[in-house]
Amino acid sequence: MDAAAPPLRLVDSHCHLDVAQFDPDRDAVLARARAGGVVAHVVPATHRGGWSKLGGLCEAQPDLHPAWGLHPMFLADHAPDDLDRLDDRIRTQRPVAIGECGLDLFVDGLDPDVQAVYFEGQLRLARAHDLPVIVHARRAVDQVIAALRRFDGIRGVVHSFSGSPQQARRLWDLGIHVGIGGPVTYDRAQRLHRLVAGLPADQLLLETDAPDQPGSAHRGARNEPAYLVGICEAIAGLRAEDPAALAAQTTRNAARLFGLPLG
Repeated sequence: MDAAAPPLRLVDSHCHLDVAQFDPDRDAVLARARAGGVVAHVVPATHRGGWSKLGGLCEAQPDLHPAWGLHPMFLADHAPDDLDRLDDRIRTQRPVAIGECGLDLFVDGLDPDVQAVYFEGQLRLARAHDLPVIVHARRAVDQVIAALRRFDGIRGVVHSFSGSPQQARRLWDLGIHVGIGGPVTYDRAQRLHRLVAGLPADQLLLETDAPDQPGSAHRGARNEPAYLVGICEAIAGLRAEDPAALAAQTTRNAARLFGLPLG
């Protein structure tokens, strides 16, 4: 009997393993991810109040890598001096990226002008510290592209990308990757399927956004990084590629963008 094939070697470029949903069984969640071949996890912050917990978790788990940031959906939690405190945090515990930052024009009650202040402030910090950004862009891809254009040399990823091929090309012209996760596994996501099939291989990152955005096999359940395998297989099928080759390519992309020490 042939030996079992080794697991894919994957990077979850966006997961929120610090949140309370994982407190009861975080070690088991990580064990399942590692057994499935997830060799690194990028864990973006959302607000200043969560930085300490996230930092402790990443210090204790060498395959977890922090990104410090101020998420637009947590606007009510942010204060004007948070950008200064973010600068301090970057200096004391250097992250692999700044984020999750960006713009959200979908949720009511999130002042777009205030969002822009925090987003552009984080883009300035990213350029000053030579770090990539992890960007949230819900119904705001054009606005995000316009902001990124104002910061020459910025690099990063728009996570959970669901824009058009034209927008994806404009982002890649700026050196910005796109992250694809659970939504691509749904049969109804035909527009996303067509987009993913045509993306440049160098632009693509894989992500779960755990505990949110579970794929079709786990509809309605808590998402977790072990499910990245199914995302990789779904995308490989859409691109008519071998899953192992896609895993290797996207892992190289993530390691290069975030400076991950994968060996």
